[in-house]
Amino acid sequence: MDAATGMSQSTISRIWPAFALAPHRSQTFELSADPLFIDKVRDVVGLYLDPPEKTLVLCVDEKSQIQAPGRPQPVLPMVPEVPERRSHDHVRAGTTALFAALEVVTGKVIGSLHRRHRAAEFKRFLAKLDKEVPSRSASRCT
Repeated sequence: MDAATGMSQSTISRIWPAFALAPHRSQTFELSADPLFIDKVRDVVGLYLDPPEKTLVLCVDEKSQIQAPGRPQPVLPMVPEVPERRSHDHVRAGTTALFAALEVVTGKVIGSLHRRHRAAEFKRFLAKLDKEVPSRSASRCT
């Protein structure tokens, strides 16, 4: 880039991080080929931006294969003039699956961790949601 712009290499090296540029890294994405994709996106975003009256809107997502490291010793809490302290090492505790729901209007997050990632665990998560979210109306949209 320095040759193409006439700037020095050190100037380029300062500009790139200042503007969070990383031309050596690339990302790709692919839009859905579904012909109704735009309509579906509008429907979902519309629920988030303007939920119908007396309707609870939850955004639910899942993440599987999360590393679940543990600490061999307890974390020592902060006290006045002493920072929180924790050991540098960790023990592997396998992986976990996370299910989470965001209540769009309030920002409340309800989540649960599971050893496995199957329909049975997702069903238990939905049962947890049913218990933790107060029934404000007969109409619910998830």
